[in-house]
Amino acid sequence: MLVKDTLLYICKAVIFGLIMAAAILIFSPSSGKFFSFSHLFSQSNNSNQLSFSRAVREAAPSVVNIYSINIVTARQLDSSSLQNRSELQGLGSGVIMSHQGYILTNYHVVNKADEIVIILQDGRRFEAEVIGMDPATDLAVIKINGENLPIVPLDLDVLPNVGDVVLAIGNPYNVGQTITQGIISATGRNSLSSGYQEFLQTDAAINEGNSGGALINTNGVLIGINTAAFQVGGESGKGINFAIPTKLAYHIMEKLIESGRVIRGAIGFNGQALSLTPKYAQVLGLKNLEGVVATDIEPNSPAFHAQLRKGDVVIKYREEVVPAGPAGVWMLRDRIAETKPGTQVVLSIIRRGLAMDLTVTVAEKSTVNIPQQ
Repeated sequence: MLVKDTLLYICKAVIFGLIMAAAILIFSPSSGKFFSFSHLFSQSNNSNQLSFSRAVREAAPSVVNIYSINIVTARQLDSSSLQNRSELQGLGSGVIMSHQGYILTNYHVVNKADEIVIILQDGRRFEAEVIGMDPATDLAVIKINGENLPIVPLDLDVLPNVGDVVLAIGNPYNVGQTITQGIISATGRNSLSSGYQEFLQTDAAINEGNSGGALINTNGVLIGINTAAFQVGGESGKGINFAIPTKLAYHIMEKLIESGRVIRGAIGFNGQALSLTPKYAQVLGLKNLEGVVATDIEPNSPAFHAQLRKGDVVIKYREEVVPAGPAGVWMLRDRIAETKPGTQVVLSIIRRGLAMDLTVTVAEKSTVNIPQQ
């Protein structure tokens, strides 16, 4: 009887253990996902492999190859006559942004091309029209006319973060479309050109021909337009490559479609971040270290006529506080650039401890000689 009871107790314990094990396998508290028994016994479990194929399928068809048409003059072998023939020369890549056929690419990809040919990944070929170019941001918009064009997935609210995995899609060295993988190494890299953009830095390989292509996240959403590899003394910095953030690129695209160029405002002064000790700031009558100090004023510029003077500290632009540090310099410059020429704006400044407001009429940047620092 004792043996029978012991066996019964053991059997109950075993059965209970099996039930608990099955429950753990069926439902995982750590992931909150159900598991399929077929996965446990599958000989080849592809679902557990790290793959970005879905993201590539979503975005890659919208990345196009850009070529120029070169007219080559050749002498006929059987006569002295000359004959012209056209040849395609690879320029770079582009990204289809809308069903209307607007394509974003780099300024340096298309600025010297007389005729532009676009070839899609499905083999279709189109001649493209240049809509507008913006050297300051190295962006250009071209357009093709076609039906059922593949559009890149867009979400302007998606902001890349340092450490995000990204994929660069393009046509390097005209070998055909390729995918390279890396991470976002840094965001907000300024002073790499005109300063009108905040580059994304990535270690995803961006080679010649990748320019103008797409930088996407692992969901296939466009987060940047590939633009350049960092170079020092003619040599490329390994793993240091740059892309223009999608939000800025899209904003520039809208302006180029609207007017064929980007019209920027300017008032004719340069500034730098405050570099003061709290004690010296108190002597100048500054409550804090926010703001940008004017370092150069262009004669006869809007800033000059508004009586902005060297040493004035700009603390607000149109009631928006100018933050401390380099961020304030970039913010103020970008706000001015984004202001429509002819608009009257108020600069709130501190001059020798006294607060005052200056009214400035913004001019177009091309008509104002901005001082060089």
